[in-house]
Amino acid sequence: MTTQTNKGTALITGASSGIGAIYADRLAEQDYDLILVARDAGGLKAKANALAGTGRTVRTVAADLTKPADIAEVAAILRNDETITLLLNNAGIGATAPLLASDIDALEAMIDLNVTALTCLTRAAAPAFAQRGRGTIINISSVTALTPELFNGVYAASKAYVLVLTQALQHELAGTGVRVQAVLPGATATTFWATAGLPLSNLPASIVMTPDQMVDAALAGLAQGELVTIPSLPDAGDWTAFENARKALAPNLSKSKPAARYAEKVALSA
Repeated sequence: MTTQTNKGTALITGASSGIGAIYADRLAEQDYDLILVARDAGGLKAKANALAGTGRTVRTVAADLTKPADIAEVAAILRNDETITLLLNNAGIGATAPLLASDIDALEAMIDLNVTALTCLTRAAAPAFAQRGRGTIINISSVTALTPELFNGVYAASKAYVLVLTQALQHELAGTGVRVQAVLPGATATTFWATAGLPLSNLPASIVMTPDQMVDAALAGLAQGELVTIPSLPDAGDWTAFENARKALAPNLSKSKPAARYAEKVALSA
Protein backbone atom coordinates (compact mmCIF):
# COMPACT_ATOMS: atom_id res chain seq x y z
CA MET A 1 0.00 0.00 0.00
CA THR A 2 1.33 3.43 -0.96
CA THR A 3 0.52 6.57 0.93
CA GLN A 4 0.53 9.90 -0.90
CA THR A 5 1.75 12.99 0.82
CA ASN A 6 0.63 16.47 -0.12
CA LYS A 7 2.97 19.41 -0.47
CA GLY A 8 0.09 21.76 -1.18
CA THR A 9 -0.91 23.18 -4.54
CA ALA A 10 1.34 24.52 -7.30
CA LEU A 11 -0.10 27.18 -9.58
CA ILE A 12 1.62 27.09 -12.97
CA THR A 13 1.18 29.69 -15.68
CA GLY A 14 1.73 28.75 -19.32
CA ALA A 15 0.90 25.20 -18.27
CA SER A 16 -0.77 23.78 -21.37
CA SER A 17 2.44 22.94 -23.26
CA GLY A 18 6.21 23.15 -23.30
CA ILE A 19 8.13 23.94 -20.12
CA GLY A 20 5.00 24.58 -18.06
CA ALA A 21 3.50 21.21 -19.00
CA ILE A 22 6.71 19.39 -18.03
CA TYR A 23 6.78 21.21 -14.69
CA ALA A 24 3.19 20.05 -14.15
CA ASP A 25 4.28 16.44 -14.64
CA ARG A 26 7.25 16.77 -12.30
CA LEU A 27 5.40 18.64 -9.56
CA ALA A 28 2.58 16.10 -9.62
CA GLU A 29 5.25 13.42 -9.15
CA GLN A 30 6.53 15.42 -6.18
CA ASP A 31 3.09 15.31 -4.52
CA TYR A 32 1.73 18.73 -5.45
CA ASP A 33 -1.86 19.28 -6.46
CA LEU A 34 -2.05 21.59 -9.45
CA ILE A 35 -3.76 24.69 -10.76
CA LEU A 36 -2.93 24.97 -14.45
CA VAL A 37 -3.27 28.39 -16.06
CA ALA A 38 -3.04 29.14 -19.78
CA ARG A 39 -4.85 30.83 -22.65
CA ASP A 40 -5.50 27.58 -24.50
CA ALA A 41 -8.57 26.05 -22.83
CA GLY A 42 -8.37 22.96 -25.05
CA GLY A 43 -4.70 22.44 -24.26
CA LEU A 44 -5.41 22.82 -20.55
CA LYS A 45 -8.15 20.21 -20.69
CA ALA A 46 -5.86 17.79 -22.52
CA LYS A 47 -3.08 18.35 -19.98
CA ALA A 48 -5.46 17.86 -17.05
CA ASN A 49 -6.69 14.61 -18.62
CA ALA A 50 -3.11 13.43 -19.06
CA LEU A 51 -2.50 14.03 -15.35
CA ALA A 52 -5.62 12.17 -14.24
CA GLY A 53 -3.67 9.01 -13.44
CA THR A 54 -1.35 10.76 -10.99
CA GLY A 55 -3.90 10.83 -8.20
CA ARG A 56 -3.39 14.56 -7.73
CA THR A 57 -6.14 17.16 -7.81
CA VAL A 58 -5.86 19.19 -11.02
CA ARG A 59 -7.79 22.39 -11.64
CA THR A 60 -7.61 24.52 -14.78
CA VAL A 61 -8.04 28.25 -15.30
CA ALA A 62 -8.29 29.55 -18.86
CA ALA A 63 -6.80 33.04 -18.67
CA ASP A 64 -5.05 35.43 -21.05
CA LEU A 65 -2.44 37.04 -18.84
CA THR A 66 -2.02 39.99 -21.20
CA LYS A 67 -5.50 41.12 -20.04
CA PRO A 68 -5.87 42.94 -16.70
CA ALA A 69 -9.15 41.20 -15.82
CA ASP A 70 -7.61 37.76 -16.31
CA ILE A 71 -4.52 38.72 -14.31
CA ALA A 72 -6.80 39.90 -11.51
CA GLU A 73 -8.69 36.59 -11.55
CA VAL A 74 -5.52 34.54 -11.12
CA ALA A 75 -4.12 36.98 -8.54
CA ALA A 76 -7.28 36.55 -6.47
CA ILE A 77 -6.78 32.77 -6.50
CA LEU A 78 -3.22 33.22 -5.23
CA ARG A 79 -4.35 35.53 -2.44
CA ASN A 80 -7.30 33.48 -1.29
CA ASP A 81 -6.47 29.80 -1.82
CA GLU A 82 -4.54 28.80 1.28
CA THR A 83 -3.58 25.43 -0.20
CA ILE A 84 -1.24 27.11 -2.72
CA THR A 85 2.39 26.68 -1.68
CA LEU A 86 4.18 27.18 -5.01
CA LEU A 87 3.84 29.73 -7.81
CA LEU A 88 5.58 29.05 -11.10
CA ASN A 89 5.65 32.15 -13.31
CA ASN A 90 6.35 30.41 -16.60
CA ALA A 91 4.04 32.12 -19.11
CA GLY A 92 5.96 34.29 -21.53
CA ILE A 93 6.46 35.17 -25.17
CA GLY A 94 9.53 36.15 -27.12
CA ALA A 95 10.70 37.94 -30.23
CA THR A 96 13.79 37.63 -32.36
CA ALA A 97 13.50 40.63 -34.67
CA PRO A 98 15.48 43.78 -33.75
CA LEU A 99 13.61 46.58 -31.99
CA LEU A 100 13.53 48.74 -35.11
CA ALA A 101 11.87 45.95 -37.07
CA SER A 102 9.36 44.97 -34.39
CA ASP A 103 5.68 45.76 -34.12
CA ILE A 104 5.03 48.01 -31.14
CA ASP A 105 1.76 46.28 -30.24
CA ALA A 106 3.54 42.93 -30.11
CA LEU A 107 6.28 44.41 -27.92
CA GLU A 108 3.70 45.87 -25.54
CA ALA A 109 1.93 42.51 -25.31
CA MET A 110 5.27 40.88 -24.50
CA ILE A 111 5.88 43.36 -21.68
CA ASP A 112 2.34 42.82 -20.42
CA LEU A 113 2.92 39.09 -20.13
CA ASN A 114 6.62 38.79 -19.29
CA VAL A 115 6.74 41.69 -16.84
CA THR A 116 3.34 43.02 -15.75
CA ALA A 117 1.53 39.71 -15.27
CA LEU A 118 4.52 38.12 -13.54
CA THR A 119 4.81 41.10 -11.19
CA CYS A 120 1.12 41.12 -10.32
CA LEU A 121 1.01 37.40 -9.62
CA THR A 122 4.19 37.55 -7.56
CA ARG A 123 2.75 40.48 -5.59
CA ALA A 124 -0.38 38.42 -4.92
CA ALA A 125 1.48 35.29 -3.82
CA ALA A 126 4.38 36.69 -1.81
CA PRO A 127 2.41 38.30 1.06
CA ALA A 128 0.14 35.27 1.34
CA PHE A 129 3.13 32.92 1.47
CA ALA A 130 4.94 35.14 3.96
CA GLN A 131 1.91 35.27 6.24
CA ARG A 132 1.72 31.46 6.23
CA GLY A 133 5.47 31.15 6.75
CA ARG A 134 6.11 28.97 3.72
CA GLY A 135 5.95 28.96 -0.05
CA THR A 136 8.05 28.90 -3.19
CA ILE A 137 8.10 31.32 -6.13
CA ILE A 138 9.85 30.16 -9.30
CA ASN A 139 10.31 32.73 -12.05
CA ILE A 140 11.37 31.63 -15.52
CA SER A 141 13.87 34.15 -16.86
CA SER A 142 16.35 33.44 -19.68
CA VAL A 143 20.06 33.50 -20.39
CA THR A 144 19.26 36.52 -22.56
CA ALA A 145 19.08 38.44 -19.28
CA LEU A 146 22.87 38.09 -19.30
CA THR A 147 23.43 38.27 -23.08
CA PRO A 148 21.21 41.10 -24.35
CA GLU A 149 23.30 41.56 -27.49
CA LEU A 150 22.14 38.22 -28.88
CA PHE A 151 18.36 38.66 -28.97
CA ASN A 152 15.52 41.14 -29.27
CA GLY A 153 16.32 43.91 -26.79
CA VAL A 154 12.84 44.18 -25.31
CA TYR A 155 12.63 40.43 -24.72
CA ALA A 156 16.08 40.39 -23.13
CA ALA A 157 15.17 43.40 -20.98
CA SER A 158 11.96 41.70 -19.83
CA LYS A 159 13.93 38.65 -18.75
CA ALA A 160 16.56 40.80 -17.02
CA TYR A 161 13.66 42.32 -15.08
CA VAL A 162 12.60 38.84 -13.98
CA LEU A 163 16.12 38.04 -12.78
CA VAL A 164 16.55 41.30 -10.87
CA LEU A 165 13.08 41.06 -9.32
CA THR A 166 13.85 37.57 -8.07
CA GLN A 167 17.17 38.68 -6.59
CA ALA A 168 15.44 41.57 -4.83
CA LEU A 169 12.71 39.27 -3.54
CA GLN A 170 15.27 37.02 -1.89
CA HIS A 171 16.40 40.03 0.12
CA GLU A 172 12.90 41.30 0.85
CA LEU A 173 11.53 37.91 1.89
CA ALA A 174 14.49 36.82 4.01
CA GLY A 175 13.33 35.22 7.23
CA THR A 176 9.73 34.71 6.09
CA GLY A 177 10.07 31.06 5.07
CA VAL A 178 9.43 31.90 1.40
CA ARG A 179 11.90 30.58 -1.17
CA VAL A 180 12.51 32.17 -4.56
CA GLN A 181 14.33 30.95 -7.65
CA ALA A 182 15.09 32.43 -11.04
CA VAL A 183 15.63 29.88 -13.80
CA LEU A 184 17.66 31.03 -16.82
CA PRO A 185 17.21 28.49 -19.62
CA GLY A 186 19.23 28.65 -22.78
CA ALA A 187 17.70 27.52 -26.06
CA THR A 188 15.05 24.91 -25.26
CA ALA A 189 13.19 22.74 -27.76
CA THR A 190 9.67 24.16 -27.46
CA THR A 191 7.24 26.00 -29.73
CA PHE A 192 8.66 29.26 -28.32
CA TRP A 193 11.02 29.57 -31.27
CA ALA A 194 8.41 29.25 -33.99
CA THR A 195 6.20 31.77 -32.19
CA ALA A 196 9.14 34.15 -31.84
CA GLY A 197 9.87 33.95 -35.57
CA LEU A 198 13.00 31.78 -35.56
CA PRO A 199 12.50 28.08 -36.44
CA LEU A 200 14.25 25.74 -34.04
CA SER A 201 15.90 24.05 -37.01
CA ASN A 202 17.92 27.24 -37.55
CA LEU A 203 19.75 26.74 -34.24
CA PRO A 204 22.80 24.48 -33.80
CA ALA A 205 21.71 21.24 -32.12
CA SER A 206 24.64 21.62 -29.71
CA ILE A 207 22.98 24.56 -27.94
CA VAL A 208 19.42 23.23 -27.70
CA MET A 209 18.25 21.41 -24.56
CA THR A 210 15.08 19.34 -24.30
CA PRO A 211 12.39 20.77 -22.00
CA ASP A 212 12.52 17.63 -19.84
CA GLN A 213 16.24 18.11 -19.23
CA MET A 214 15.76 21.80 -18.57
CA VAL A 215 12.99 21.31 -16.00
CA ASP A 216 14.79 18.45 -14.26
CA ALA A 217 17.93 20.57 -13.93
CA ALA A 218 15.91 23.55 -12.65
CA LEU A 219 14.20 21.43 -10.01
CA ALA A 220 17.56 19.98 -8.98
CA GLY A 221 18.82 23.54 -8.57
CA LEU A 222 15.80 24.38 -6.44
CA ALA A 223 16.45 21.32 -4.25
CA GLN A 224 20.06 22.48 -3.86
CA GLY A 225 18.90 25.89 -2.65
CA GLU A 226 20.01 27.91 -5.66
CA LEU A 227 18.63 31.41 -6.07
CA VAL A 228 19.67 31.46 -9.74
CA THR A 229 19.76 28.28 -11.80
CA ILE A 230 21.34 28.22 -15.25
CA PRO A 231 20.71 24.64 -16.40
CA SER A 232 23.50 24.49 -18.98
CA LEU A 233 26.25 26.23 -16.95
CA PRO A 234 28.96 23.60 -16.25
CA ASP A 235 30.69 25.42 -13.39
CA ALA A 236 28.50 27.10 -10.76
CA GLY A 237 31.61 29.00 -9.71
CA ASP A 238 31.32 31.09 -12.86
CA TRP A 239 28.00 32.49 -11.67
CA THR A 240 29.44 33.07 -8.19
CA ALA A 241 32.34 35.02 -9.70
CA PHE A 242 29.92 37.07 -11.80
CA GLU A 243 27.84 37.91 -8.73
CA ASN A 244 30.88 38.74 -6.64
CA ALA A 245 32.11 41.14 -9.33
CA ARG A 246 28.69 42.82 -9.43
CA LYS A 247 28.55 43.17 -5.66
CA ALA A 248 32.10 44.57 -5.59
CA LEU A 249 30.81 47.60 -7.50
CA ALA A 250 28.37 48.50 -4.72
CA PRO A 251 30.61 50.75 -2.57
CA ASN A 252 31.39 52.95 -5.57
CA LEU A 253 27.98 53.25 -7.19
CA SER A 254 26.84 56.29 -5.21
CA LYS A 255 29.17 59.02 -3.97
CA SER A 256 28.96 62.74 -3.26
CA LYS A 257 31.28 63.64 -6.15
CA PRO A 258 31.74 62.44 -9.73
CA ALA A 259 34.63 60.13 -10.53
CA ALA A 260 37.89 61.88 -11.31
CA ARG A 261 37.70 61.00 -15.00
CA TYR A 262 34.63 63.22 -15.32
CA ALA A 263 36.18 66.23 -13.60
CA GLU A 264 37.85 67.63 -16.71
CA LYS A 265 35.50 69.63 -18.90
CA VAL A 266 35.69 68.66 -22.54
CA ALA A 267 34.35 70.85 -25.30
CA LEU A 268 31.67 69.01 -27.24
CA SER A 269 31.82 69.21 -31.02
CA ALA A 270 28.88 70.93 -32.70
